[in-house]
Amino acid sequence: MKIAISSTGNDLLSQVDPRFGRCQKFLIFDSETLGFEAVPNEAVNAAGGAGIKAAQLAVDNGAKVVITGSIGPNAFNVLSGAGVQVFAGATRNIQSAIDDYKAGKLQKVNQATNGPGARG
Repeated sequence: MKIAISSTGNDLLSQVDPRFGRCQKFLIFDSETLGFEAVPNEAVNAAGGAGIKAAQLAVDNGAKVVITGSIGPNAFNVLSGAGVQVFAGATRNIQSAIDDYKAGKLQKVNQATNGPGARG
């Protein structure tokens, strides 16, 4: 299964980027092979619609799970509509976020965590 994690860098020791739509990169981690690939987020400097574009990038890369710090309503709706589970509140580095996900320590969210209508 592929997991897209908002990242500040290119490897498992990079920090989780707390922003989803405007993160620097996504680390696409394959839980079956334990391989990963850093994918630049082309929406990072978008004038508008960054969350939607970033969400579509995660979907296009086969993600079934997204791990991030926080997520806005437009991005959440795109991911939810594609059947992608979203886990927010991740901090520290990518490896720690993956370990926390596997251990059930990350919070699965059912709505946006920032932006209009979000709850904490």
